[in-house]
Amino acid sequence: MENIYEYLKNNYLICDGAFGTYYAEKYNTKELPESANLTAPERVLAIHKEYAEAGAKLIRTNTFAANADTLKVEKALLTENIKAACRLASEAADGKAYVAGDIGPITVNGLEQKEQLAQQYIEICKVFEQCRTDAVVFETFSDMEDILPAISYLKENTGIFVIVQFAVSQYGYSSAGLSIRRLFEEAEKSPVDAFGLNCGVGPGHMYSLFAAADLKTSKYITALPNSGYPHNISNRMVYASDNREYFAGRVSEIMRLRADIAGGCCGTRPEHIKCLSEKMAGEKRPLRIVEEAAQKEKQTPKDNAFYKKKQLTGEKLIAVELAPPLGSDDAKLMEAAHSLKKSNVDVLTFPDSPSGRTRADSILMAEKVAKETGMCVMPHLCCRDKNSIAIRSQLLGAHMNGIDNFLVITGDPVPSLARQTVKAVFNFDSVGLMNIIQDMNVEQFAASPIVFGGAINQYRRNLDIEIERIRRKMQMGATFFFTQPVFSQKGADIIKHIKEETGARILCGIMPLVSRKNAMFMKNEMTGIEIEDEIIARYM
Repeated sequence: MENIYEYLKNNYLICDGAFGTYYAEKYNTKELPESANLTAPERVLAIHKEYAEAGAKLIRTNTFAANADTLKVEKALLTENIKAACRLASEAADGKAYVAGDIGPITVNGLEQKEQLAQQYIEICKVFEQCRTDAVVFETFSDMEDILPAISYLKENTGIFVIVQFAVSQYGYSSAGLSIRRLFEEAEKSPVDAFGLNCGVGPGHMYSLFAAADLKTSKYITALPNSGYPHNISNRMVYASDNREYFAGRVSEIMRLRADIAGGCCGTRPEHIKCLSEKMAGEKRPLRIVEEAAQKEKQTPKDNAFYKKKQLTGEKLIAVELAPPLGSDDAKLMEAAHSLKKSNVDVLTFPDSPSGRTRADSILMAEKVAKETGMCVMPHLCCRDKNSIAIRSQLLGAHMNGIDNFLVITGDPVPSLARQTVKAVFNFDSVGLMNIIQDMNVEQFAASPIVFGGAINQYRRNLDIEIERIRRKMQMGATFFFTQPVFSQKGADIIKHIKEETGARILCGIMPLVSRKNAMFMKNEMTGIEIEDEIIARYM
């Protein structure tokens, strides 16, 4: 059988349909389908064979949720599970269809686990490499950040065909808050062979999304919509089972419009794929002629107050942080703001409930100060408390009210005593939030883009990791950085090194200590702040 690259030169590639929803419906069990690779392999094999007989030329392994975090298994058992899944898919394909190793998003709860995600994806890819799958498909992702290292590994070390598929709403936004335009741009720049959409929407909405996308790419495009939208019946999500003709008709329209690889996601069954295969029988994939997209003029925030003192002049920018009040009395803060206006301060910044303790909203506080003082303001925006929907909504409201400068941070964790009743969100970290703002600067704020910066923790144990994060933030559009407070020559030297390595515009943090008690508190109870013993000794 010729490889996928050769096959796609002239042919559309029909993929299989849903495994998880079909398995649950067929066997009426709450067991994770991926567990069946070892506990009920005959069931897995039977479903794969149904899809192969229905005309699918690409069979995805039953491994969407086959990861240590979801299956709660050790590495050895996980590897055994994935190898079993590959063996079953290959047996069903029987040399007449291609086999794709299937990888879904891995859900983690903490930021530390998130930093290890890339290695988890790479380890799964290595098992697919050992099993000699024809392709690897990353599906139902909301962005590419965590899987890029795994994609690079596959393209640099194997000849495996790599697909990435995003899940978006009917309005074209992923759960990470990124638009279909931004997702496709990122995929186009990556080394993947094919990209597209799966899950989230039915075939009608997916057709509309592709029609509006105006795709200009030489890469292959995939389309695997749900059969439709589910109904909640007795606390179970049930999909319509009698719409194969409608499904196949709309998906075939998507294929003729732009998709090269198509199949089904949630709610689809072998009969959906059989109908699609029959509709596309004999049709040859046309040669796609890619026209270069016109270069959009890049908007620059020339009139933004934060840039009144430009880097070219060599002037120093002075920013002062004012913490919003714990209650509703803002008299002290407003008095300080009016005083600072007379002191040649350029920007007032407002932290977003620092240390995970509730304070007045940073954006609303900034808006009030701006209106009453006329000063340039910059609220902090952290990722701890809101998902992408809430953050996009907040940014829209802020921009309407003239708030267009932000310091973007991941945010302090919720204090341990409050964690039983208050749950952190951490839908993404600061880099992910910057990605959303960049997206909105193109989609909503092109005429007056938001200016944003990031934070530097110069005391991170591995400074190389911090420098790499700064570079990534700059790639996402960060134009300035605030450091943690500096109390010694050692801290100043570290910041100088970071400046030399990255070229970033840095605002060095200065925090006056008012007493030995204050210094001891900062040293022992404030995360990310280091105060040397020699500083403490000066108070003796």
